[in-house]
Amino acid sequence: MPQARVQPVANLKEYFKDALHAALVNQHLSVEGETEHYVVNLLTLFARSEALFDPTPEGLRLKPLVVLLSEAMEAHTRDQRNRGLQRLGDVSLFIAGFFVQGFARKLIDIDYHIAMGGRAYGTLAETLSGGMCAHRRGRVLALVFAELAEKFQMMVDALNELSDSAYTHSDRDILRLYELWLKTGSRRSFRLLERLGIEPMARGACGAGHAPGMRPH
Repeated sequence: MPQARVQPVANLKEYFKDALHAALVNQHLSVEGETEHYVVNLLTLFARSEALFDPTPEGLRLKPLVVLLSEAMEAHTRDQRNRGLQRLGDVSLFIAGFFVQGFARKLIDIDYHIAMGGRAYGTLAETLSGGMCAHRRGRVLALVFAELAEKFQMMVDALNELSDSAYTHSDRDILRLYELWLKTGSRRSFRLLERLGIEPMARGACGAGHAPGMRPH
């Protein structure tokens, strides 16, 4: 297993800014400047493990998404609920973006993170865009969360590219990539399959003698 190359970084936020922008360009994903800025700040924050994980007697642990959702729904105030939904969306995006290899045998988990994160951001956008929260900052954040909800899978693809920079895909990844593309529509997985010599097809479109849904070039 190849070791990741360690590169010194003087400013972590600037590194994430440049790296994310390059990944977005590579993935042909266009987002508003405020959305890109939000994700850069999120990556910089979660680069510190204590910001992502919660302390327990056994050490730092990641709260299950269902617990984060329950805490948000049971919050006593609107602000607490909004913070809980934001935390749920942020954690879902970061985990799906940077721990995709950990889902190798648990494909449903990445679907779960994408669904939970997208819905959390979407609900937050609706809340912030109306009522007493409709001040300028609330409207800007509402647009950011609405875009993240709409483009959650594509943003995950961009973050996957950042996390995969030291990882070389091989033939062993073909079925995993195909399943990921089939279930989530990941454009990045589609391109990686093509790079590995596989033409992804929808189910039922394959010819005899080939694995379902895949055709060698």
